[in-house]
Formats: sequence, structure tokens, C-alpha cells
Amino acid sequence: MSSTPNFDSIKLAYERIKKDVKHTPIVESSLLNHWLGHRILFKAECLQTIGAFKLRGAMNFLARLQEEGRLPKHVVANSSGNHAQAVAYAAAHFGIKATIFASETISPIKAAATQSYGGELKLFPTRPEADAAVKEASKAPDTVWIPPFNHEDIVAGQGTVALEALNEVGHVDAVFAPCGGGGLLSGTLLATRALQPDALVIGAEPAEANDASMSLQAGEIVALDYSPNTLADGAATPSVGDVTFPLLQELDDFYEVDEVQIAYWTQWLHHLLKLHIEPTCAMTMAAVAAWAANTTPGQTALVMLSGGNISQASMAKIWERDFLLQPPIIDFEELNEE
Repeated sequence: MSSTPNFDSIKLAYERIKKDVKHTPIVESSLLNHWLGHRILFKAECLQTIGAFKLRGAMNFLARLQEEGRLPKHVVANSSGNHAQAVAYAAAHFGIKATIFASETISPIKAAATQSYGGELKLFPTRPEADAAVKEASKAPDTVWIPPFNHEDIVAGQGTVALEALNEVGHVDAVFAPCGGGGLLSGTLLATRALQPDALVIGAEPAEANDASMSLQAGEIVALDYSPNTLADGAATPSVGDVTFPLLQELDDFYEVDEVQIAYWTQWLHHLLKLHIEPTCAMTMAAVAAWAANTTPGQTALVMLSGGNISQASMAKIWERDFLLQPPIIDFEELNEE
């Protein structure tokens, strides 16, 4: 286990990586604001290099090793997609070799991108098998394992998303982020508590991969014993980590989101924001809608759009049913009955 991340480590991470990552824009939809009765601001990390926030954590991890004169010749990582691309890209940036271990369910577009950035990809039938293989590979000489979320330098790097956004937008009443392993959400919590201590921090994950929700309810880390099947493939991790979990326990609220809502909000955000957005972050809008319906109108929310890498197969599933025939609605029991 690494050290506990804090806001100081996020500020240091930002100084390390700001010249090598994009300062992504804040976008909003006046129509969505009107429908929900609140101002909803989106941090568009889907426009980040490699198409996801994960680049920040990987770049910070390696930049810190370089700072300390400990940059290895080889890095390995285990990932369902965006972390794989991030590590491959960051390793190439620092001139070192990267090998990525993933399950065969990895999104084809993320697998292809990982290889295009120079990473070697090794696939296994299940995520636990890939996780076991990367652990073994990390024992090789001059090799370092870059974990997908459970490390101070990864959380600190991911926390620069909220740091950047909050410094730009000023006051917000609530901040939302998706949860897979909890790296982005943990970093978001730390940055928000430091910069906007009165703002709520709220997470969301797929109901089909609800390990974080079960862990929060149990008061201890609960791992899934199956490979989740969800449109939100970036949040299909089997468990959170011992670095991220204590931070997740400080959240103000947490939502489980079903597959219908994930598809619904992916369609609507594509339409309203004119951005290519992953189901993993579109999912978070279900939590935003629930908050909006139960909050005095006129408040401001910040939403982390974590990525924009979607396979053709996922797109086909998302558009099996057209949800754009009526304006966004809050009552999802009604939506599921249609």
C-alpha cells in the first residue's frame, strides 16, 4: 500500500504534469440547465489526450519516478481500457517499454489504441487472471507496476481534474464523478474538500458492478466474484482499493445506476453537448438528475466527463432504443416501464 494521498499531493501532481496534459474545457447545455432547474457544468476529460482522465495519473506516476531518479526500463499495468492507453502513452513519452494485462472483454477500440501508443497487450479470460499475471510480471528486474487506481500518485494525478475545474469555475454546490476503482472519485473528493469545502461530493457506479456500493454499506472492501457485464466498462472493476476506500467513505452520497439509465444519459449527453462521451461518465447524470429533483432550484453542479472511448458494439447497445423522442425525465421507474 502506498502513502495516503492528500490535497498537497494533488497540487504537486498538477505542477508535474500540466505541460504534458491538456487543460480540458468546461462545457454546459442551456437546454439541460432549463430542464433540470440547475446549472450543470461538465469537465470534458473526454477531450483529453488518449480520450480519458487516466493520462493524468499515469503521467504523474512516471514523472515522480523520474524526479526521484527511479524511472524503470519497463512498466506493466492491468486495465479494462483507459488506464491501458494512459500507461502505454505515458511510457512512450518517457521512452520506456509498457506491457498491459487485460481481460478479453476489453473494449476493442481501447485495445487498438493501447497498441497504437506502443504498448504490448496480453489478454486473459477474466480480470482476476489478468491481475494475477501482472503481479507476477512486476517481479521482473527493472520493472514497475503502475496500478489503475490504488496508489497515491495515481489518485493525486486524477485529482488534478477537479483541481483544474474548480479553479476555473469558482463556486459550485455539488461535484459528481463516476466510480470504478475510485481513483478519480477519491481525487475529486480531496480537491473539492480543499477548494470548496461546502460542496457535496457524490459518486455513481453501475448497478451491475456495485462493489463500491456494497463496500460502503458493509464498512469494508467487498469484491465482486464475477466479471460485470455493463455498458459502463470503465467502471467494471472487481473492487475498490485500500487507498481509495477510506476516501470514498467520506462521500456525501452514492448512487447505483441501471443499464437503461446508462444508455439513456449517454444518448442525451451526446445530443446536448455534441461530445463523444463514454457510458461510464454519462452514467453519473443519473445521480445528477436525482440530486436536481431533490434540491432547491438554481444551484450549480460540476460533473466529471471522464472519457470518450466507445466501441462499435457498445454504441450499438446504447442505441438499441431511441431515448431522444422526449425531453429528459427524472422518473426512471416510468422510463423502465415504457
